[in-house]
Amino acid sequence: MTDSAASFDIDVRQGVLKLAPRGDWRARFLGGLDDPLRDFADDSVGRDLVIDMAAVERLDTVGAMMLQRTMHSCTSRTSTSEFLNASEAQAALLKQVESHLDPCHVEPLHGNIVVVLIDRLGRGVADAYFASLEVMSFIGLTLSTAWRVLFNPKKMRWTSTVYHMEEAGLNAMPIVGLMSFLIGAVVAFMGAKILRMFNADIFTVELVGISVLREFGVLLSAILIAGRSGSAFTAQIGSMKIREEIDAMRVLGLDPMEVLVLPRVIALVIMLPILALVASVLGVIGGGLVAAMAMDISPALFVSRFQETIVINHFWAGLIKAPFFAFVIAIIGCFQGMEVEGSAESLGQRTTLSVVQALFLVILIDAFFAMFYLEIDF
Repeated sequence: MTDSAASFDIDVRQGVLKLAPRGDWRARFLGGLDDPLRDFADDSVGRDLVIDMAAVERLDTVGAMMLQRTMHSCTSRTSTSEFLNASEAQAALLKQVESHLDPCHVEPLHGNIVVVLIDRLGRGVADAYFASLEVMSFIGLTLSTAWRVLFNPKKMRWTSTVYHMEEAGLNAMPIVGLMSFLIGAVVAFMGAKILRMFNADIFTVELVGISVLREFGVLLSAILIAGRSGSAFTAQIGSMKIREEIDAMRVLGLDPMEVLVLPRVIALVIMLPILALVASVLGVIGGGLVAAMAMDISPALFVSRFQETIVINHFWAGLIKAPFFAFVIAIIGCFQGMEVEGSAESLGQRTTLSVVQALFLVILIDAFFAMFYLEIDF
């Protein structure tokens, strides 16, 4: 079959294929045999095969792998397929490489598009169900850890908590404040443009006050924190998981829930209401600035109208949601970090999933609060 030191012969006896390798079957002599062996394996799929090792002078791992690959082609051989006349060393090497064969390439099944979509939908629902169970279990573990630390304050990592309060909360205040200021200005500008058509420019004050205090302030803060701090939690814990630092903590007798998760959760639950307060104030200031510049509503008139028409309930309706948003963002960020499996690809996937899930749950909780406030007329 080739002029190299390694070769093989093919014979058919009583319907059984016989492959007889000859010569030196080591890596440096096998370059010209790979393609012919692959072609033979494809042509012999589903047929009985006997490989006679009697004429093989030398065999290394590469040669053994090629012969085993030929024997175990994509369609399994029958029980009569076997290696013959292999020495004890050759048989041991063939057996050793057998478990390291690459799986055969399987062509994707192209079925009915409706069936495929329903199948993907079902798999997605099942995955979401099991993922929700895992998240609920992680929430329970976090709450039980918090309860245990509550009765043993010496286990509380105060330094770590304060650090994360600064990193996740205080350092995020400039971007949150700027975005809230711009959103308040945009709401006032768009509202004024519509209300001017009805000679109701003054109602821009109510539009800005209610929308920013009840929704935009806290919601925008939560969205920015989910993208900034939630993903950072996943990346930090996931990197520690890849470097096996979390396993080292357990070996040292440290609980990762106490050391890594609880300080982040507490820090975010404390800081997000503060960020929401700052965002609400700056959003109202942005709306008032636009009202003064584009609608001739003086700051004094804006403040006076704001005090007369905007009740404190609107402020509390927004601020009450902040701890719930913070808890969900921190839990999802830490949970996805703990789920990293040990590769950079897994870390990237989990970080993306952390942001997506946190944003989804924030919007879901906000919708629940909106319906709840509607029912109790708050």
